Amino acid sequence: MLKEKGFYKGVNFGGWLSQCDYSEDRLNNFIKESDFEKAAGWGIDHIRIPVDYNIFENDDGSYNESGFERLEKAVEYCRKYGVGTVIDLHKTAGFSFDNYGESESGFFDSPNLQERFCRLWEQFAQRFGKYSDTVVFELLNEITDKDFIETWNKVSAECIARIRKYAPDTIILVGSYWNNSPDAVKDLAPPYDDKVVYNMHCYDPLIFTHQGAYWTDLIDPEKRLSFEEAGITPQMFEEKFEDAILRAKENGTELYCGEYGVIDICSPEDTVKWFKCINSVFEKYGIARCAWSYKEMDFGLSSERLDSVREELIRYL
Repeated sequence: MLKEKGFYKGVNFGGWLSQCDYSEDRLNNFIKESDFEKAAGWGIDHIRIPVDYNIFENDDGSYNESGFERLEKAVEYCRKYGVGTVIDLHKTAGFSFDNYGESESGFFDSPNLQERFCRLWEQFAQRFGKYSDTVVFELLNEITDKDFIETWNKVSAECIARIRKYAPDTIILVGSYWNNSPDAVKDLAPPYDDKVVYNMHCYDPLIFTHQGAYWTDLIDPEKRLSFEEAGITPQMFEEKFEDAILRAKENGTELYCGEYGVIDICSPEDTVKWFKCINSVFEKYGIARCAWSYKEMDFGLSSERLDSVREELIRYL
């Protein structure tokens, strides 16, 4: 489904309309048209654009047209350079995957916040549903707690039903708990319709891909590990994805890996090794994917530090 639509190998534009200070300088200058052209030149076929609700909503829940105009321009640039767009709602009122840097809470206990979420997606559907040939919707980035899954299955189904009134043909991505873990795909409800795809993220093993990370207590920030020391193999990824692949097949859909990548503390050579390894499994099972992230965000693929391996690296996105 995704590959046929031209969504198979992508890159994230993280930190532009999400996970930022929302200053005019950031919104206007962090990503420019030249970045769309450059990313397309890597041979990718789509760009995932994480967006936060407060780009589009005012405090009272009314809408800010300037946010939609920015996103419309991004879609236009993607179309100009021949790549698709994944619109990923990275943060909604009352919920963020980032428990450390965000104060959002209450979404899964609040019908009012859930309604606000659905209304925002109706706005996206009304404005971007006409681009169903080149735009994909991702409902919400990285559900965290397993306890949320029952509510999430209900809310996501309701939201998709409302999206379908305006965007009947748009592919919609839905991920599960533990931050879109492949292990949690099995607890997603059956797809609402034949245009819903299961979403997962993969940064395994975390002790390698996030070594030195300062934003999580799951990692010893002082520990360093080479690719070989981490014991990373294609078999490891096959075992990690096995249940998710089976669940998708059972429910007549497929998998998309919306984020995967290696922190910039790793050497360029080890970075290539990891991408080559996981890519071999993506290719074996036909899994569409989108690397994190194009610029900065501690994972920057366009960084000068990767220039020496650039040609090889982009072969394995």
